[in-house]
Amino acid sequence: MNTLIKFAHPVGKQWRLYGTGNEGLAQTARVVIAGAGLLGNSVAYHLTENGWTNVVVLDQHIIGSGTSDFGSGTIGLFKPTPERNIIKESLKLYEDLQNAGHQIGLKKCGGINLAQTHDRVIALKRRIAYNLPTGLFCEFIDAEQVKKLHPLVNVDDIQGAVYVPDDCVAEPASVLQVLAGLAKQKGVKYFEGCEVMHVNTKGGRVYSVETDIGTIQCEYFINCSGMWARELGLKCKRPVCIPAYPAQHFYGLTTNLNLPTKHLLPCVRDYDAHLYARQIDGEILVGWFEKEAKPAFDSINDIPKEWKPHLDQSMASHCGPLWEKAVDRIPLLNKIGQPKLTNSPDTFTPDGRWIFGEAAEVKNYFVACGMNGNPLQGSGGIGKALAEWIVSGTPTIEMLPFNIQRFLHLHNNRQYLQQRIREVVGRQYAILYPNQSEYKYSRKLRCSPLYSVLEQRGAVFGTKMAYERALYFDTDYTRGGELPTMPTGSFYKPKFFHFMEKEYIACAQHVGIIDISSFSKIEIKPGVHNDGDKNNVLDYLQKMCANDVDIETSHIVHTGMLNERGGYENDCMLIRQNVDHFFMISPSSQQTRIYEWMSRNLPKDASVKLNDVTSMYTVLNVVGPKSTQLMSELSNSNVKLQPFTYRKLNIGYASDVMIMTFTHTGMPGYCLYIPSEYALHVYDRLMTVGHDYGARDVGTLTQRFLRIDKFIPFWGDELTSMSTPFEAGVFYSISQLKKKENFLGRAALERQKRDGLTKRLVLFHVEDIDIDKDVWPWGGEPIYRNNEFCGTVTSAGYGFASQKLVCLGYIGRPSNSESSVITTEFIMDKSAVYHIDIAGGKFRLTQHIHPKAASTKSMEEGDLRKTYRPTVVKFKKQFQV
Repeated sequence: MNTLIKFAHPVGKQWRLYGTGNEGLAQTARVVIAGAGLLGNSVAYHLTENGWTNVVVLDQHIIGSGTSDFGSGTIGLFKPTPERNIIKESLKLYEDLQNAGHQIGLKKCGGINLAQTHDRVIALKRRIAYNLPTGLFCEFIDAEQVKKLHPLVNVDDIQGAVYVPDDCVAEPASVLQVLAGLAKQKGVKYFEGCEVMHVNTKGGRVYSVETDIGTIQCEYFINCSGMWARELGLKCKRPVCIPAYPAQHFYGLTTNLNLPTKHLLPCVRDYDAHLYARQIDGEILVGWFEKEAKPAFDSINDIPKEWKPHLDQSMASHCGPLWEKAVDRIPLLNKIGQPKLTNSPDTFTPDGRWIFGEAAEVKNYFVACGMNGNPLQGSGGIGKALAEWIVSGTPTIEMLPFNIQRFLHLHNNRQYLQQRIREVVGRQYAILYPNQSEYKYSRKLRCSPLYSVLEQRGAVFGTKMAYERALYFDTDYTRGGELPTMPTGSFYKPKFFHFMEKEYIACAQHVGIIDISSFSKIEIKPGVHNDGDKNNVLDYLQKMCANDVDIETSHIVHTGMLNERGGYENDCMLIRQNVDHFFMISPSSQQTRIYEWMSRNLPKDASVKLNDVTSMYTVLNVVGPKSTQLMSELSNSNVKLQPFTYRKLNIGYASDVMIMTFTHTGMPGYCLYIPSEYALHVYDRLMTVGHDYGARDVGTLTQRFLRIDKFIPFWGDELTSMSTPFEAGVFYSISQLKKKENFLGRAALERQKRDGLTKRLVLFHVEDIDIDKDVWPWGGEPIYRNNEFCGTVTSAGYGFASQKLVCLGYIGRPSNSESSVITTEFIMDKSAVYHIDIAGGKFRLTQHIHPKAASTKSMEEGDLRKTYRPTVVKFKKQFQV
């Protein structure tokens, strides 16, 4: 019953309850959701579908008063696979609602994705290639076919398009109200005009929610508050980092166009003009993802509750040039004059991907926000995924692309976000060339002490976790000239490939120096409570790690940390520095995520503590056959160590440098963990003395290609929470199951060992491809076995040793197979013929289940037989900062 209820606390505060039961703010609830927009209502609805009805939804204004019902209402399925899987769940929900008799305006109209350039054609064909075999019908069409499907579109400059007949439209406001109504019918209580003041915690988890009309004790809190999500996160008694910020997002709606409404025109996405257009009743709505957008509310400190009066009102002048592009694409628009313009801000994230999941800072604090310009499209699927996660206690889908823990607190800086989203909006429609589309804004935030030196040596930088990393070195650069930048991207051989080739030769024949300081580094030590007769640190790590970490002091072990499904939560190196003191190295993107995972599994008695020391060390990979000679000359200690061992020694004048005998590349050499105050000195010695050994700067892109060629899987690509060590083929990173008991994931591995694998990581060489003329594989391409779809490429690059393009990818049996178990015999069957589809071009593949280098080692060995003759080096300070 929609009755206005007055509440005594605080005096004069008016609020409304929509629901059943007691007329007053509930004192307890299992779940409290902040924000009654599309996401909040979707989560509430899906919780009730899972049997959880003790749910309260709070909104500071009224249901749907944010911006989620202002969206375009388009549901486009032609997306990268992780996003498409979520959108498919959204569409299924909306179809179920429509079939149940709810009027949400869901109509199948189809979608046309236009290409004005050759590179856009390739980008679209690559997406067709991986969408088709996984269940989405889409086809490449020519300009004439576009005109037949949408007679209003000007096709004079179109090189082609992709038609997706299953694309739909719906009414966001209607979907929002229907979901809220269904949730209320099942017992969810909605409180309007109720503002969350604080989220209280107890024992590191959500305890209660303070509002301006009272306090609710709860088990779970879900922040679905849209463009207020970031500020609300900071109101938690342990602040929660939610890096999302609204950008101004404009659209225009025609008047008096009076188009026929019996059959809607397809939605049009003109990526190269950064606009979309769809029919609404008899009119056309045009919206823009501007190449350089404006942050909303940048002149005021906080995002106001009454937000509409604070929006930029100079829409006519700003949207004039944008409307001209729309007229160019749909000339009929020129006849109706100016449209009705709307500034509808939406929340964008630093990397343009949705945010949802459990916060790292507080247990049971969940977040869903950052819809990046189209709330309707993802809300249904995100609500389902989040509700299932909360109910089951673990994610039911692969979460890495969207998990809130992919960020650090620095990403939550307001100025950082305001700058970054200026380009994030346009990147929704931009061509994102693999490994070549770096951000322009909010850069130079986390830098190695060597940044300025490397910059002056021709480094071209990219970012990982906001850390500046040298991707490659432009050796044509001369000091004092204009600094080199990343050239225009390409789906073909990279334009900087010749620089990478020289870097590889340094690693294969001489010495390559790679700055990998961005890697996450954590110390695991005894805590405040320590039983002298028990090694609590070792016991803890033995439980967390799949491999046996009870190794000798000064030794190193490669291990995975697994979840209960046997999937990866971390891929790491553990260095035993003392009996009860370990040093852990993890991928850069894991800095937040793995610290949180390990923290939540710590013993309750505080007998073990973690210390993030990522910024304390500068890390240099010294790779190559002459690395031992070079290091011997730089240190007065013996550097001829056994594989996977470490010691502390002096390098030059620097003391306590940790030298480790692995390189993350599968090639000989060392990893140096240098106290950061010594970094410049050690680098100077390496490059100066290393001159005689052919030492050369090497970028992380070359390191990536080296790893792929050596069949070393990557975190986030091959190693995910949904893939196990057996599936990835990294048997060396787990102990024999009979030798170690009770580690996380052991039971799942036992089941896999008993029942067999349903997928397996395989290395492929691409045959009969011209690397100078053909489009390269970059990841995501479908793999076929005897013309049947069997898997997808996860990583790809050029193998300098094998002199072939190399792909890694999981394959399984085709869907029509009687058995789902995959074996080595099945993979390597001589009658099996494998192909890859690269943007519509089919190329033969040769499969391998072990690293496969070229038959000749000439490139790697060619220079080793030469006698080393030292030259006189005049030592002086060569690198000025």
